[in-house]
Amino acid sequence: MRVENTKNPLEYNPSELLICTAARLMNDFTTAIIGTGIPMLAAALAQRMHAPNLVAIFEFGGIGPVLDQLPLAVGGERTFHQAVSALGLCETVETAQRGLVEYGFLGGAQIDQYGNLNSTIIGDYQHPKVRLPGSGGGNDFGSHCWRTIAIMRHDKRRFMDKIDFITTPGYLSGPGARETAGLAPGTGPYRVVSNLGVMGFHPQSKQMILLATQPGVTIEQVLENTGFELLIAEEVEANAAPSTEELRILRDEVDRDRLYI
Repeated sequence: MRVENTKNPLEYNPSELLICTAARLMNDFTTAIIGTGIPMLAAALAQRMHAPNLVAIFEFGGIGPVLDQLPLAVGGERTFHQAVSALGLCETVETAQRGLVEYGFLGGAQIDQYGNLNSTIIGDYQHPKVRLPGSGGGNDFGSHCWRTIAIMRHDKRRFMDKIDFITTPGYLSGPGARETAGLAPGTGPYRVVSNLGVMGFHPQSKQMILLATQPGVTIEQVLENTGFELLIAEEVEANAAPSTEELRILRDEVDRDRLYI
């Protein structure tokens, strides 16, 4: 869904920009595995804006909860509030393995040109500079969801030619590599949403490609903050700023207690 590119009279912060951008990518009558934070707020916003039949799924087993009060953790009681079903982690992963989940939202500390994500370590695995939280459900959902959407801050320390560890597989080493590894054809990275732009993946080479820039950002700025060769679409769109209505719903309905924004 595209939002009309009109001048926005309201100020917005970087998180609100990412939330609104991600929300526009979600379609009605689909399923999406989300965590807390930006993906959850994006799903709640999409439900109120254009996708009322979007089914949000939390990895600990809440299927289709009503997000009228935001949970603080993926296993919190509010992730099951008036849900269609209350399952567990294994059942949620199995749902993705059976091909029943369209979107999987992911994050990480590093990403490469094929959409592989690192959320495990910075530096050498045996002697890391930083030990990160790890996979959680990231590997499972990145392996089995039809379309994964990564949400990240954009700079060369994160968008790297070679990441320190592959926690979640993207297109691995390129065309055919996912299938060779045993993952289902047609699954894999779909979009990367950053504070600078929205990226997709070339259908043949599977390399990341710039599709749109965020408000006030140039193509050159995106390239300067990317540590690998980023492909450029023939026509790069300019994303609309968050609209007055998007911000009103986000602030007054979705996160009225300002837990996340």
